[in-house]
Amino acid sequence: MTAQANPLRQLSLNRLRARTSEKWRTYPDDVLPMFVAEMDVLLAEPIVEAITEAVRRGDTGYPAGTAYGEAYGVFAAARWGWDGFAVERTSLVADVMEGILEVLDVVCGPTDAVVVNSPVYMPFYDFVKHTGRPLLEAPLNAAGRLDLDVLDEVFGRAAACGPRPVHLLCSPHNPTGVVHTAEELAAVAALAGRHGVRVVADEIHAPLVPAGARFVPYLAVPGTENAFAVFSASKGWNLAGIKAALVVAGPAATADLARVPWWVKESPSHLGVLAHTAALRDGGDWLDSLLAGIDENRRLLAGLLAEHLPQVRYRPGEATYLAWLDCRELGLGDDPAAIFLDRGRVALSSGPAFGTGGAGHARFNLGTSPELITEGVRRMAAALPPG
Repeated sequence: MTAQANPLRQLSLNRLRARTSEKWRTYPDDVLPMFVAEMDVLLAEPIVEAITEAVRRGDTGYPAGTAYGEAYGVFAAARWGWDGFAVERTSLVADVMEGILEVLDVVCGPTDAVVVNSPVYMPFYDFVKHTGRPLLEAPLNAAGRLDLDVLDEVFGRAAACGPRPVHLLCSPHNPTGVVHTAEELAAVAALAGRHGVRVVADEIHAPLVPAGARFVPYLAVPGTENAFAVFSASKGWNLAGIKAALVVAGPAATADLARVPWWVKESPSHLGVLAHTAALRDGGDWLDSLLAGIDENRRLLAGLLAEHLPQVRYRPGEATYLAWLDCRELGLGDDPAAIFLDRGRVALSSGPAFGTGGAGHARFNLGTSPELITEGVRRMAAALPPG
């Protein structure tokens, strides 16, 4: 591995405020943004080179080929030890949520239920409800992990709603950062098989699992032959604005994947496909440096909270650059992020938006410099009433 500088230490606040993306344009300049899942980094050089060379060639047409899927397969084998991947069981899509919606349209009826594990990524609620399908919650347990007994019960209710229910699994889990074990995933697959539930795993945060933890692709465990995974390099390499993603089908879901419309496969940005392919093929050293920086930031945040906000409970997750903060002992109500924004001028993600289990919580983005994390906690502490 080639040693690289920590990508999270390369940009000043002044340089970041020149950005025009959602993170830096949603709030006035006196607000420190620590909410949406964008990282404060420069792109890995192989990605810059891939995009720049394509633009110089005028190579800005429609996406084509299987290079993204091939790069994903090599990455999955090297990082996760998964050798069961087959590029012919993949399809390009614009992004993970569009991929999920397309899979739902193929395998789930318009009135069949969709199960999620709350608290969970906010758009799961908005996108599923927009389709008109009923959404059922199977809350995580007190440790923030999958509650298999609850999932068993909710799968039963989902099956009673209609013949083609789906479990939308977030793996690794957002917002808690939990990495599901192989045993947990195999248990999910067994329950899904028993109740006739199809599983669609959102694995967008999979690259953001450090060496000390083990990410297991859902399709690598027994009993997942008819399941799907949806993947993108966007979170690992900060490419949300250069869209591209992959739907990966289990061996028994190949015919379902073939029913995804052809125009969906042309929906990603061609530059996005090139960028994501370069990230997976040549961005490993940069990613390792990022993961080390995120780990440093987890420890920093834990220390800062212990010193300045000891009532806030924070269990550092194994994955992602997102921190899930239990602020209930502060007495700030269901939405402490609103208080932190109003009184402290620091923007966190609102806990209630993540569903059941989110009240009294807030999500804090660690994908930034140690200086801004320190300032964010200072502002949170300043938002508390005196005494």
